[in-house]
Amino acid sequence: MSSRRQTDHLERTASVHRQMELFSARVCDIMNESDSVKRLRLEVPHPDFSFRAGQCQAMIYADVCTETPPDHMMSVGGNFYFDPQPSDPVVDLLLIAGGVGINPLYSILLHAADLLKHTHLCYSAKNTKELLFKNTIIDICQERPDKFSCDFHVTQQSSDIEQELQPYTINGRISEEELKRHVDPEHTLCYLCGPPPMIEKVNSDLQKVGLSEDRILFEKWW
Repeated sequence: MSSRRQTDHLERTASVHRQMELFSARVCDIMNESDSVKRLRLEVPHPDFSFRAGQCQAMIYADVCTETPPDHMMSVGGNFYFDPQPSDPVVDLLLIAGGVGINPLYSILLHAADLLKHTHLCYSAKNTKELLFKNTIIDICQERPDKFSCDFHVTQQSSDIEQELQPYTINGRISEEELKRHVDPEHTLCYLCGPPPMIEKVNSDLQKVGLSEDRILFEKWW
């Protein structure tokens, strides 16, 4: 019986552009986003450090240590980012996330406030506890309903959906019919990030409802 070694993230994305320089980063805070996901707040004091909304960060730290200050090395890279230029045509943004694939899209969502006509987020997870950043996302949509809207999808919800989430939450996967409601073939630009089967299905559905392949950008982080 043979087995194939699983590659890690850095090996799978070896061909993706990254900054050549490593930057020292200090972990300022650690927060629980869900039972299985933590959020790190980092301080990077170097003046040459730059970051585009949606890019990934690779952290490098010692495998084993008994006592250490909260300092690590990090680099930024990836071709999946949102960085519109003044000369670019104004677009409607459609963000589609599955599970922890929300991470780059959440960054893009925060960056998009004053740059676009409208941004809609479709976000799918197993249950409402696994919907990361949900409270901030709802706050953004409530504060700027002219600019932002969102739909949460849960596929394995075993308990009642919390009352405050009910107006935004749908039982079931993101459907072709829902995508059609949010796609204007001439003006929509879509960013898509999630598990491979979801990427393949949603990418196919988007093209079925008229969105051209060059208007669909997705992150292959798996």
